[in-house]
Amino acid sequence: QVQLVESGGGLVQPGGSLRLSCAASGFTFSSYAMSWVRQAPGKGLEWVSDINSGDGYIYYADCVKGLFTISRDNAKNTLYLQMNSLKPEDTAVYYCNIGGNWGQGTQVTVSS
Repeated sequence: QVQLVESGGGLVQPGGSLRLSCAASGFTFSSYAMSWVRQAPGKGLEWVSDINSGDGYIYYADCVKGLFTISRDNAKNTLYLQMNSLKPEDTAVYYCNIGGNWGQGTQVTVSS
């Protein structure tokens, strides 16, 4: 079955950086577009970024454009999210997603 395991979250000061990873298994990773989605405390799910499979097209939410970079390593079945210049409003649980499948999420807290 599909399994997604996120990692790399933590506590970081404003302006800092983190790199999230999502290890995928149970499906042909290279054939599917993947997404990062986040949920801030007390708020709903917010889409962050997508990366296509074959053509590698990438899409970002306006609020992270130029700050976050999504990438994938099909040989390692892993999705990444490089997050730079982090702000307190980036505090959330970050999930990778394919279709209706979700991982457990990784907590990112941006605070001084």
